[in-house]
Amino acid sequence: MNDTTHLALFRGKQIRKTLVKGEWFFVLQDVVEALTDSKDPRQYIKKMRSRDAELEKGWVQLVPPLTIQTSGGPQLLGCSNTESVFRILQSIPSPKAEPFKKWLAKVGYERIQEIENPEIATQRTRTLYKAKGYPDDWIEKRMRSIAIREELTGEWKNRGIQEEKDFAILTAEISKAAFGITPAEYKKVKGLKRENLRDHMNDLELIFSMLGEAATTEITRVRNPDGFVENRKIAKEGGTVAGKARNELENRTGKKVVSPGNYLSPAKKTRKLKG
Repeated sequence: MNDTTHLALFRGKQIRKTLVKGEWFFVLQDVVEALTDSKDPRQYIKKMRSRDAELEKGWVQLVPPLTIQTSGGPQLLGCSNTESVFRILQSIPSPKAEPFKKWLAKVGYERIQEIENPEIATQRTRTLYKAKGYPDDWIEKRMRSIAIREELTGEWKNRGIQEEKDFAILTAEISKAAFGITPAEYKKVKGLKRENLRDHMNDLELIFSMLGEAATTEITRVRNPDGFVENRKIAKEGGTVAGKARNELENRTGKKVVSPGNYLSPAKKTRKLKG
């Protein structure tokens, strides 16, 4: 998942969300799955719409399709803001509905806090990683990688890159030059699906990811490219800087940097959380 699609947790269930003009929109099929434990949330939604004529009538406004990063790449999925989810909850008979309303309100309030004080968002991210069992030294690298990524996407936006698919293509160019594989291929190596790839990288993988993106940012600032084509060339150059460094390390150690393992294994995670 890229940095414009985020994960939230409701009672252990992952719900994808994305920001639109400072407001959270939640993937509806994730909401339905969390509330109903349905094995086929799309079918549940279809039946729900057929039962509620008023809901069906205003569906496009309540659940607009938005670009969400998935294991298969960007996809248009039906998403709803907090107000729309409250309306849809009226058609979902679930004992989890009331707790979910409180959860939604809390998520919205936290977003307001983060807008007013960005440091709160950073601290929440650190706390979340700590709760998952990650050690402090890894968390520091991950937080730095997030900051470097934000700097890069900011430079791209300033130079005419706006579409989600274009961000994904540019990111893939850096990854191919740095690691020899795209992010989608990288996730297959690690056996990941909806999980965030970088949350499962080891120290070296994170470091070379940061190097590729930081190099791309620096070259971008010097060259000042305009538009997608020029930025794509520079993405390859930035990734190549990291790729050469990775190859040098692999030649000297005889070990591959790209690892099929996840940084935090389930067993390790359990021990950390219990400790």
